[in-house]
Amino acid sequence: MYAIVDIAGQQFKVEAGKEIFVNRLEAKKDEAVEFDKVLLVDNEGQIQLGNPYVKGALVKATVLDDEARADKVLVFKKIRRKGFQKCNGHRQKLTKIRIDAIA
Repeated sequence: MYAIVDIAGQQFKVEAGKEIFVNRLEAKKDEAVEFDKVLLVDNEGQIQLGNPYVKGALVKATVLDDEARADKVLVFKKIRRKGFQKCNGHRQKLTKIRIDAIA
């Protein structure tokens, strides 16, 4: 059984027991969160599509880490023949969650 869920503006394919990284959530560590913006539910071949969301569908999750950070992205700028070089780095803050149940 899996579901397609809209979490913090992005769509994720989730299954019970899986751990995923999502954009920063307001929840703290070990806190339970619920997502009701379920777009699709597949229960062993029986597919329910939402218009835009599936009514009555709910995904329950637990926050494992609220201070996770993504890999560093380097932004390098250069203007040739002018001697201009600039390098900036950025690490996005993420939240790691574990999917407990799809109801």
